[in-house]
Amino acid sequence: MTTATHAPSTPAHPTLNRPNMVSVGTVVWLSSELMFFAGLFAMYFTLRSTSSGLWSEESAKLAFPFALVNTIILVSSSFSCQMGVFAAERLQPRRTGGLLTFSRWGMNEWFLLTFVLGAIFVAGQSTEYAMLTSEHVTLNSNAYGSAFYMTTGFHGLHVIGGLIAFLLIIGRGYAAKKFGHFEATSAIVTSYYWHFVDVVWIGLFLVIYVLK
Repeated sequence: MTTATHAPSTPAHPTLNRPNMVSVGTVVWLSSELMFFAGLFAMYFTLRSTSSGLWSEESAKLAFPFALVNTIILVSSSFSCQMGVFAAERLQPRRTGGLLTFSRWGMNEWFLLTFVLGAIFVAGQSTEYAMLTSEHVTLNSNAYGSAFYMTTGFHGLHVIGGLIAFLLIIGRGYAAKKFGHFEATSAIVTSYYWHFVDVVWIGLFLVIYVLK
């Protein structure tokens, strides 16, 4: 009687868990964007420290309740965006149930909701600009106007860029014959950008509207 011993089988080509290069590149790029907004914050604080009387007078013209509602709208878009990411990770681009059955929504529906909320925020910011202009707070009126419009304006441009990205992702979700990991990765990195934009706005809201 003979006994045979079998060595544990090992894969011929072991795989390594490497980070996704698209995700890594997005994080590095967002780090540079963080430095850009840090410069804007530094400019704002520097101008405020040298013009405290002007800041007190001009910041009184801000509509805090209006800005608070607009902020809540933008922050809520981060939740709908993340729900879209969960759907993309399930490789589910479209809803599988009724329109009001939110638990069956796919990536496209959640990202469309995120787009609508972001568009409402941009419209609200434009309305606020119109109200402040009527109060003679403009980009070239004084140091406060310059700091306010530069910080919030550059953020608004980033929001618009995110809205365009959502349209591209949604279009790809409808056009793709088979929704795979490539499409899901694009949705995930877009969510990184959107969450970043939301966090930056929370910082701006606290600095401009709360710490007046």
